[in-house]
Amino acid sequence: MAKAKPNRIVYLFGAGATHAELQNIDPDIAEKNRGLLVSHVSSRVIERASRDPQYVNDLAMVSGTTGSLNIELLISLIENSKIPGWEYKTKTLKDFVRQDIQQILSPSITRRFYLHRALFELHNQPATQGKERLAGVISLNYEDVLDSAYKRYYGDPCYCFSLDEPLAANDVPLLKLHGSFNWNDVKIRGRSRNIDIIPLGSTKTYIHPPYGCIWNQALQTLVGCDTLRVIGCSLTRSRSLHSMGTTAPSPFGKQVPVLGSL
Repeated sequence: MAKAKPNRIVYLFGAGATHAELQNIDPDIAEKNRGLLVSHVSSRVIERASRDPQYVNDLAMVSGTTGSLNIELLISLIENSKIPGWEYKTKTLKDFVRQDIQQILSPSITRRFYLHRALFELHNQPATQGKERLAGVISLNYEDVLDSAYKRYYGDPCYCFSLDEPLAANDVPLLKLHGSFNWNDVKIRGRSRNIDIIPLGSTKTYIHPPYGCIWNQALQTLVGCDTLRVIGCSLTRSRSLHSMGTTAPSPFGKQVPVLGSL
């Protein structure tokens, strides 16, 4: 009787995964407004931006400047409205988002994280490898918490920046669909360059390099997996992936366990 092949596992990480690490260190981060969910980042960034007269000026034509606002929708609204100074206003919000997240995730905090490391350690155990094979890791986050954990067990990440660098059979791609704050002076086809993130907004463009390669590899990775495990994010409402620990069908006919989605 032929031995069954290990199931091919892919993880999808959202902001809730990093937020959960913070909450494990300090259960009161929500009350202290130190969380990393969209609502937390939005409130901090909008409050900071509202103190800038150049940002506030003319914004009342299209939106409020305080209260419960979604930063992604607000950025898109300002960009699409083309109100006076819209370029400055959106750039200000995007810069504040990056600074806010990096300030929250200081080295002294992130070195205490263990969730991402634990998952990679799990997949390096012989008992796990007999049943499962880690086929890829996908992230919607900009920070490098996942990258650091990956390096500990797999070395330099396979970001899949170029089609000229095909994956080997046992390589585990780390696919950051919106980019990363730490993609500075990276080498693509032998040349060093800085890669801009795909900034916050309700609509995003992925066609410019190297995102076409990254998204193409993400599609191949998802099609080839048996199970997609979603950690710390919700997918579309129509797929009902908002319940902790549930399993739902994926677009590829696989099973999608949702682990602690937020």
